[in-house]
Amino acid sequence: MRIHKEGYTTIIIAIAFLTIINLISFKLIPFLLIHIFILLISLLFFYLILHFFRNPERKVLVSNKHIIAPSDGKLVVNEEVFENEFLKEDCVQLSIFMSPLNVHKQWYPVNGKIIYSKNHPGKYLVAWHPKSSIENERSTIVIETENSQKILFRQIAGAVARRICNYAKEGQKVDQNMEAGFIKFGSRIDVFIPKSAVIKVNLNDLIIGGKTILAEF
Repeated sequence: MRIHKEGYTTIIIAIAFLTIINLISFKLIPFLLIHIFILLISLLFFYLILHFFRNPERKVLVSNKHIIAPSDGKLVVNEEVFENEFLKEDCVQLSIFMSPLNVHKQWYPVNGKIIYSKNHPGKYLVAWHPKSSIENERSTIVIETENSQKILFRQIAGAVARRICNYAKEGQKVDQNMEAGFIKFGSRIDVFIPKSAVIKVNLNDLIIGGKTILAEF
């Protein structure tokens, strides 16, 4: 299992914490079955951390015609909205909810140039809350394609997520095979797409980052 670089510190802390817990239990608790139980729980907990920070190799779809999913998860929003932070126009908003069991790295949804990248401090509402998109801690990234289409997507923290890693830098040229960032422990991604695009997904669809086609120009 390949581990994402954003997980290294967390994994080291988890190893230290679980080692201390097990050493204390072996010294203070005189029952072997309890020792074994604590050890098994520790191993399960450690496996879940490794599973969360996994970094799978994927053959990512690269196409100027398609807007691909920037993350794994489930499509929970598909509606027309007015995007008022940067685009200032009516768009189709597609929102992908990531559970703690999903891969939490993100890819760029289109090829082009980063023209806007901004981190916003905020609350930690549950990721499926309607106001999480504008009130939670989040990062907003806008990519302009070669055909002058602008795609905005947001990394949004959830009730458990406490750190958003945004790799986008203004002026940088990116493609769909590049990693856009990582969100730790449960979160959501919003993608704002021009109304002229043809949407290829439906509510409650299971989405695979780098592979699922969200829309077609």
